[in-house]
Amino acid sequence: METAVAVNRLGRKFGDVTAVDDLTFKVGSGELFGIVGPDGAGKTTTLRMLAGVLRPTSGDASVAGVSIVKDPEGVKHHIAYMSQRFGLYTDLTVRENIEFYADLYRVPREERPARIERLYAFSGLGPFENRLAGQLSGGMKQKLGLCAALIHEPDILLLDEPTFGVDPISRRDLWLIVHEMVARGVTVVVSTAYLDEAERCDRVMLIHDGASAMLDTPDALQERLQGLVFAVNSDAPRRARDVLRQLPEVNQAALFGEVIHVMLRGGQNDLPAAHDALAAADITVSTIEPIEPSLEDVFIDIVQGGEVESG
Repeated sequence: METAVAVNRLGRKFGDVTAVDDLTFKVGSGELFGIVGPDGAGKTTTLRMLAGVLRPTSGDASVAGVSIVKDPEGVKHHIAYMSQRFGLYTDLTVRENIEFYADLYRVPREERPARIERLYAFSGLGPFENRLAGQLSGGMKQKLGLCAALIHEPDILLLDEPTFGVDPISRRDLWLIVHEMVARGVTVVVSTAYLDEAERCDRVMLIHDGASAMLDTPDALQERLQGLVFAVNSDAPRRARDVLRQLPEVNQAALFGEVIHVMLRGGQNDLPAAHDALAAADITVSTIEPIEPSLEDVFIDIVQGGEVESG
């Protein structure tokens, strides 16, 4: 696989604050690559540097073979960058916004009708082309942002939390658009704080405090915890979580709704100790069952410094 994005020891500081710390990774051509982490982890700063709009403090990256340090303007010819906040013109219609971006990117006029119809087809914005952008819902605004970003058919698409704050149906629709772009050969680098969305990616980089914590396929990351994660249902979930966290056999325990996900260092062998501790605390347990670990389980383990042997 050819390399579309190559990042080498990329860093960015704002005064004394390190937002991105020594990132190194590669993204293959046609890959759907996720940068995953909580707010403040450095996701937006990383994408802004890759887009050539923020200069790195250290390191470099090549995007479509162009250095973001030596030629940041040259990078912009190969990419589309969609920021988290809606950045189009609210006093223009859907169609006028797309046409405006077609002008900016110098899309030949004879090619525009076919491109716009294709964008309407997968975004569902056709019936709303004469509506002012400011009157669209949050999900529709994000779809319009994607259409404007895609009108010039970029090689690489950089998406900064594209589903932030939108409803579940719009989230699904946006991901369908992203997957269609990948199927057409577009390389997509997307940041998200939603761990369930990260499972859609070919590979994900978990980022914490500006540094890469782990990079692999979602399946490989989840496999690291196979056989160690259990779901605990009890009559006092928060108290049960606190009790479990005190046990030496427990690597981590976190609430997912009213269910506790607990990671036992010894897997099934440590279940008796967990049962005994909860019983001693007068907590009634209805079930403790092994479950498939989620990426959220993996991320919590990494952030809390868990030591898990892979393979």
